[in-house]
Amino acid sequence: MKARQAHQVWIAGAPNIAACTCVQPVPGSEGHWLTSLFVDPALRRCGLAGRLLDHVRSNVEGPIWLFCRPELGGLYQRHGYQIAADLPQSLATKLSRYQHDKQLIAMVHLG
Repeated sequence: MKARQAHQVWIAGAPNIAACTCVQPVPGSEGHWLTSLFVDPALRRCGLAGRLLDHVRSNVEGPIWLFCRPELGGLYQRHGYQIAADLPQSLATKLSRYQHDKQLIAMVHLG
């Protein structure tokens, strides 16, 4: 995961990182893009991802978009995300490019 200056990063676990997520503003919109969500494989299915998603939602205003593999859609739906009918142009371009070699769906939490 690369974090840049414009990114907001949340981390769970101390002293070792158990999970982390990163969001960045989407230019030309009032929203953010959740660029990554990682959980230590040994700690999956313990609720860490959900707690991070809920924490991000309570600290970030506006829509939050993400791209995920279809099999992960249920996780995000349980935390208020839905299939995104419309994307900001910058995200639509990225999704189109990423879908050349990955099966991904776009989701959004409208807040």
